[in-house]
Amino acid sequence: MDRGKMVVNSDECKGCGLCISQCPVGCIEFDNETINKQGYHPAKYKGSGCTACGICFNVCPEPGAITVYKLVKA
Repeated sequence: MDRGKMVVNSDECKGCGLCISQCPVGCIEFDNETINKQGYHPAKYKGSGCTACGICFNVCPEPGAITVYKLVKA
């Protein structure tokens, strides 16, 4: 069950892969179908599995590229 959701601002992502390599649940991958304005394949959320741990946000060297949302049960 997902506890969170991460969102990548693809135009800010430099495709370094740090978020992908450090994600403990492996829910991030490169978007090989997209090339952003900087000429990189940005990271993208696979759509499930996020625990909202925030590691991707913390290792990302580009401010504003990743936002992590914690899902709250109503």
